[in-house]
Amino acid sequence: MRRPRRSSSVPIKALFFDVDGVLTDGRLYMDDRGRELKVFDTKDGHGVKMAIAAGLKVVWISGRDSTATARRARDLGVRLCYQRVGDKGALYRRLCRRWSIDPAETAAIGDDEPDVPLLEAAGFSACPADAAPAARAAAQTVLEHPGGRGAVREFVERVLARNGTSPLRPAHSGGAAGRSMRSRSRADRAGASGARRRSGSRHRGSG
Repeated sequence: MRRPRRSSSVPIKALFFDVDGVLTDGRLYMDDRGRELKVFDTKDGHGVKMAIAAGLKVVWISGRDSTATARRARDLGVRLCYQRVGDKGALYRRLCRRWSIDPAETAAIGDDEPDVPLLEAAGFSACPADAAPAARAAAQTVLEHPGGRGAVREFVERVLARNGTSPLRPAHSGGAAGRSMRSRSRADRAGASGARRRSGSRHRGSG
């Protein structure tokens, strides 16, 4: 795939996540019956919900098949959870074509060699602090947090800030529109205060 033009002025529309080592710390837990258990971070989970609430497409892509991953995706409202994917780059390209999204309008996070095609193709890419060397070399940004312990939350917050929809600085509260809303609010409060004073004067005059 042709490498996208990487410009911070291009808004991100879709996020692609690896699972093991990104949404988890990469370790797999097995009980005595062979059932697989995983640990997910609640702050990362809220980050995923923030991305969905902002209107971004959220895609999870895993090379493994895990009931825990599918359950966690359902809990967070992630409808696009692909497992047992051997070629993540092929799936990425197919989804971009389906949605008519340019790779420059996507962001990806991964931690190891199978994620490199995503990291190289996306308009913005990142890897956890503890990612493998191949992922660190391919990603634009090495995050401060490790996989399964805040990397996803940090990634989402960076994307939202890039798009101008950071929860700390909502886009709708700035600019001329925001100033106009604040001016109207002050005028409304002043009008209400004046009405109360006039009402009080009438009551005193008639008492």
